Amino acid sequence: MYVANDWNDYEVIDTGDGEKLERWGDVVLRRPDPQIIWPIREENREWREVHGHYHRSSSGGGQWDMKKQLPERWTVSYDRLKFYIRPTNFKHTGLFPEQAANWRWMMDKISSAGRPIQVLNLFAYTGGATVAAASAGASVVHVDAAKGMVQWAKENLALSELGDRPVRFITDDVFKFVQREQRRGNKYDAIIMDPPSYGRGPNGEMWKLETSLYPFVESCLSILSDTPLFFLINSYTTGISPTVLHNMLSMTVKRQYGGRISAGELGLPITKSGLHLPCGILGRWEE
Repeated sequence: MYVANDWNDYEVIDTGDGEKLERWGDVVLRRPDPQIIWPIREENREWREVHGHYHRSSSGGGQWDMKKQLPERWTVSYDRLKFYIRPTNFKHTGLFPEQAANWRWMMDKISSAGRPIQVLNLFAYTGGATVAAASAGASVVHVDAAKGMVQWAKENLALSELGDRPVRFITDDVFKFVQREQRRGNKYDAIIMDPPSYGRGPNGEMWKLETSLYPFVESCLSILSDTPLFFLINSYTTGISPTVLHNMLSMTVKRQYGGRISAGELGLPITKSGLHLPCGILGRWEE
């Protein structure tokens, strides 16, 4: 497991009964998590006196119960990076803190490469990986289909005082973008992707990770440079093993470029129990 254990502004305080109690800076939230199938040891005052509690609905979705006054958004820091946090309608806050394990890895890879690195961040959300890569000195192309997420990512980059870095923000379908880059002959030294479990393509095609991810990864080989630095796949799709990502990278990137692969779970430390909370999987190829 790759554990993001060097946060100061984020903490999983406790877990149980399908929920996690977490601290984002000075704000404490209570949110559902399907991986937490053990009971709460003690539902004490800390669990009850939170700023916000997200309740799932039996009919799908859910809503926030805000128990204390909150700003519209606030800031958390990781190392020299800064991010805006805001509770959304879908329980999320705009950041996945377990990804810090990937940020640290990619920052080390980029800063020690000894050459200019061009990074492509696909399904890039609010730009955690974009900010991390830019801070380490890379040029970044950030692509996401959601205009609001791209704007949030721009604001995160500016918040981290990296607004002058060579970062292009593109609101587009990632599949169409990759096809255009193939035609243009553009190349990247590193590709990051965090594909969804389900979705729709530009012409209404159904994206299902189990059947669509391999051909998409294969198509990305044509936009890798002659000397790529890394290729990172994240997944939160239930039931997919890290070994699946390992095998997929072996059959594509490693077959063409050699190098080595690592794969495993992402996790966060739980303060009260000393255990680790699993938070998705990753597959990494590196030169």
